[in-house]
Order: sequence, then structure tokens, then C-alpha cells
Amino acid sequence: MRQSQFIIQHEAEWQAFERWLEVRADKSRPGEDKRKGKPGAKPDAAPSIPPMRDEDMPVHYRRLCQQLALARSRGYSPVVTARLQDLMHRGHNALYRPGPLHWRRAMEFLIADFPRLVRAQRGCLWISAALFVAATVGMYLAVTWKPELIHSLFDPQQIAQFEAMYDPAAPDAKLGRDSGTDLAMFGYYILNNVSIAFRTAASGFFAGIGALLALGFNGVIFGGLAAHLQTVGHGDPFWRFVVGHGAPELSAIVIAGAAGLRLGLDVLAPGRRRRLDALVEGGKVFGQLCLGVFAMLVFAAFVEAFWSSIGWMPAWIKFSVGGVLWALVLGWLWRGGAHAR
Repeated sequence: MRQSQFIIQHEAEWQAFERWLEVRADKSRPGEDKRKGKPGAKPDAAPSIPPMRDEDMPVHYRRLCQQLALARSRGYSPVVTARLQDLMHRGHNALYRPGPLHWRRAMEFLIADFPRLVRAQRGCLWISAALFVAATVGMYLAVTWKPELIHSLFDPQQIAQFEAMYDPAAPDAKLGRDSGTDLAMFGYYILNNVSIAFRTAASGFFAGIGALLALGFNGVIFGGLAAHLQTVGHGDPFWRFVVGHGAPELSAIVIAGAAGLRLGLDVLAPGRRRRLDALVEGGKVFGQLCLGVFAMLVFAAFVEAFWSSIGWMPAWIKFSVGGVLWALVLGWLWRGGAHAR
């Protein structure tokens, strides 16, 4: 094949590759005016050339390498080979450039990707939140009305232990626990809270019913315990303990329930997808939600171990910090990643 025929045959492909590289370069320099051409660059003389998609780049890059090898073997002009060599070099840098640092990618996921993913499950999220709140408030009112109902949830030894953990007569004692260092309890809270959340999420595989039952059970336990401690006069230490870590922990439990419900619905009603395909797609979303829930519970465990357990802290400080944490968590879930591209 003559050189002129070779150029005519592949010119449109080379121009599309060049335009793709220029767009990528412009995106990496957000502060520059993208309407201005680069010095010495060719004007966009072929607007009819369809743009190259990002997912097609590897295929075009391999074709470019093949075309460069043909141009060299056929002894084409150095102008042609130099152009192809330059495109191949720039394409190699774009294709094999180092990815973002792991810590940076993790931060992007937590700050933007995870809250967007949570909002995408808003239907399941509202159902999960409504069930948890209804179970908590319902049991709180029931135990307040009939205090003896607490014995249907806990045995006498457990009730006595809870009362000792939130005894207002011991202001210098650690709230929420009998013994243990802050660091040891940090590890314990991680294991305990993560196991509760993951059981709640994983139980949703059974048509979502397991997740709903787990949410209701957790709400009943929390509401019953809160009502009993409030009734016997231990409410102030209890609320000072839970108000700090309650924002990330309770929110994480609700999101875990929504993740389990979403997975159950994918299995129960896959729509036009094959059930296996729906399960695979739902499993990816489920895994990402569980990863974000895990991060929330680690943060909650840190607050619970090193802040919530402080018994001598005045109530107004505890409730102020708790209010700030609730505002931050809800604001993050509501608007996190909303303006990210």
C-alpha cells in the first residue's frame, strides 16, 4: 500500500485519537480556558469525526501500535512515523498512567461516592429508617406505660448490669461499661457494632425479610432499654452516652438495613434481568454500601470509646457535640458528592 493511501485510510482515526488526548489534557488542567487552542495545534478541521469513547481507547491504541509497525516496515516517510510515534507515546502515558493513590481514592469514596450511593437507595432507606424509628418509639412508649415489659427483653442480671453502667451516683465512672481501657473497648465496639450491622445487611438476602426483622429487633432493644433507664432515673447518663456516637452508629444500622432490603428486592424482583445478573449487580452495590457502613461504625466506635464514655463531662457539652455530629452525618449523607463530576 502506498503511503498516501495509508494516510487517507487511517487519517480520521488518528485525528480522533489526537482529539481524545487533547480532551484528556484539558480535563487535567481545570484552571485553563478550554476554548483556547494550544500554540501550534491544528484547528478542529473535521468536526464530523465521531469522538472516541474512553472505553474504546485500548483498542485504538493497539491499532495505532500496529500501524506504526507497518509504517516502519514499509519505509514510509519519517514525518508519518514520527507522528505515529508521538501518538503512541502520548497514548501509552494516558493508558498506563498511575492511578490515584489508594488513600485518595478511599477519601473520594467516603466523601462523595458513598453518600451518592446511599441516596440512590432512597426508597429502601426510607423504609429502613421508618421501621427502625417505629420499633424504637413503639417499644419506648410501651415500656414507659408498662415498666414490667422490660423483663421480656432482658433477664434480671442484664437489667442490673445496665443500671450499674449508667448509675448517676457514680459521676466519675466510665459510662456504658463496667471495665476496660478505652483502647480495648474501641476494639470491642468495632467487633460488636460491625457484627450487628453486617448481620442486618446479610439477612436481607432472604427476600429482604431478614433485614426488616433485624431492624425491628434492634429498634425494640434500644427503645426498651432507653425507656427503662429513663423510668428508673438513669436517663441522664444514658443519653449523655448515646448522643455522641448515636449519629454515625444508628445511621449506619439504618443504611445496613437498606442494603439488605435492596439485595432482597434484587433477588425477589429482578425485573427484565436474569435473577443471577440482578444478584451480581445488587451484590456490587451491597458490597459498596457495607464498606461505607464499616467506615461509619469504626468512627462511631472511636467516638464511643474515647468520648461517649466520659462520665464527668457536663450534659450541655455532650449534647452540643452530639448535635454537631448529627448535623454533619445527615448533611454528608444528604449532600455529599452532589456537586462532584
